Amino acid sequence: MEQEEKVTQQQEPVENNEVLEENDAQTDNLSEETDTQKKSGLFSKKGNKDKLKIQEMEKALENAKIEKAELNDRFLRLYSEFDNYKKRVNKEKLDLISTASEKVFVNLLPVIDDFERAIAANEKAEDAEAIKEGFVLIYNKMLQLLKRFDVEEIAAKGEPFNTDFHEAITHFPTDKEEDKGKVIDVTEKGYKIKDKVIRYSKVVVGQ
Repeated sequence: MEQEEKVTQQQEPVENNEVLEENDAQTDNLSEETDTQKKSGLFSKKGNKDKLKIQEMEKALENAKIEKAELNDRFLRLYSEFDNYKKRVNKEKLDLISTASEKVFVNLLPVIDDFERAIAANEKAEDAEAIKEGFVLIYNKMLQLLKRFDVEEIAAKGEPFNTDFHEAITHFPTDKEEDKGKVIDVTEKGYKIKDKVIRYSKVVVGQ
C-alpha cells in the first residue's frame, strides 16, 4: 500500500505539470490569436486609409485631366479667334489702302482731262495769255484737290532750317546775319498730310 501511495504521489505532480503546460499553451495560443486579430484589425484600418487616399488621388488626377482638356480646348478657340482677327485686320488695312488710292486717282482724273484739253487747244492757239491762264486754272484745281486730301505744302523759304521738314542739299554763305541758319532757297517743295511728312523740302541753307 505504501508503495502504491508513493507511485500515486509521484504521478500527481507529473499530471499537474502537464495540465499547467497545456494551460500555458492555450494561453499562448489565445495571446497569439489576440495579437493576430489586433494586427489584422490595425492593418485593415491602415489598408482602408490607403485605399481612400488612392481613390482621392485617382479622382484628383481625373479632374486634372478634364481641366487640362477644357483649358486646351479654350486655348485652341482663342488662338483660332485671334488668327481670324489678324487676317481680318490685315484685309481691312489692304482694302483701306486700296480704297484710299482709288479715291485719290478718281479725283485726279479730271485734272488729267483738263491737261489733255489744254494740250489739244494749245496746238492751234496763238494767244499766249490764254495758254497761261489755262495752265493757272489747272494748277489751282490741282491745289484744291491736294487740299481736299489734307495735303499741304511745307513752309520753307525764310524759315529756320528744321530737319523734321527740310533736307539741306547745300549751304551757301550769306552776308545777312538774319539769314544764317535759315532756308534761303528751295529747289524742291516738300509736302505733308496733316502732321506726316510725305516729302521733305530740298533747300539751300544760309551760313
